[in-house]
Amino acid sequence: MTGVSAVVLAGVSFFGANAASTVTVVSTWVVVGFLVVLALAIRFADPERLDRAGVHVAVGVLGALLACGLNLVTEDSSAGAQAFLAFPVLWAASHLRRTAVVVVTAAAVVANAVVVPVLVPLDVAISDVLLTGVVLTVVAAMLERAMSVQERLVEALEQQATVDTLTGLVNRRVFDDALAVALTGPVPDDGTALLLLDVDSFKQINDQHGHPVGDDALVHLAGIIRRQIRAGDAVLSRLGGDELAVLLPGCTADVAVARAESVLETVLSTPLSLPDGSLLAMSVSVGVAHRTAGALGMREFYAAADRALYRAKRAGRGRVEVAPA
Repeated sequence: MTGVSAVVLAGVSFFGANAASTVTVVSTWVVVGFLVVLALAIRFADPERLDRAGVHVAVGVLGALLACGLNLVTEDSSAGAQAFLAFPVLWAASHLRRTAVVVVTAAAVVANAVVVPVLVPLDVAISDVLLTGVVLTVVAAMLERAMSVQERLVEALEQQATVDTLTGLVNRRVFDDALAVALTGPVPDDGTALLLLDVDSFKQINDQHGHPVGDDALVHLAGIIRRQIRAGDAVLSRLGGDELAVLLPGCTADVAVARAESVLETVLSTPLSLPDGSLLAMSVSVGVAHRTAGALGMREFYAAADRALYRAKRAGRGRVEVAPA
């Protein structure tokens, strides 16, 4: 937007009040040059550092002051001249947070209210200032609201792309990425552990009680896992169907087994409440694998936990099995 402002201002320097005298032409091109330098600085500087330093807000306010200052130098109070105030306001509304938008818009409205009465009679100035102020405020409010809605939609889409909507656990994509990072980066001294969990007789739960109860069973299990294993210490994921996974970086084999047994015991002792008030006893089978430095790639690590899981299921379900070290 800063670059666009420079181009437009350079164009109008050949017409109207901006081309009326050498002073106004020079003033206009000084502002054009400044805007070009400013646009390049913003383009190549670190945006986070600029934001922390308040540079973006300052740029918006400065843009409004420059527009009004140039109008004063060129003695131009026309609607076209005041329209230049839209550039900093639009830039702020499309890039900055709400407070910054308010500051930049207020600066534009106040600066215009100071300059215009100097150039035209007061009765004309009042109507011009009010009209410009209302237009700038409405445009800023509408654009800021549109940007806020867009940000919320983007956040919702990002969450849908990473979070399982039923259980609230991260999905397979996030789990695979976390597993890849855990196995390709430096291995913690305690190693990395992986727990795979299946709801026992899940098909039977769906067949006897319906799929909504099956969904409730998965939500119930996800809640137990969250209470037993802090998300800050692990990656909790629903891989698909009734299979859940817990990735534990920096976790010893003994601690991983203890956490798996804690989850199993809690599931066994915490039946699911059904809509009719009855209780549904649940159990899970858990496979545990542990990896230390230089041992097991990503596929082998997952396969080891998966084999342990199916040993638990074949051995009677409701138990924890550990992959050989």
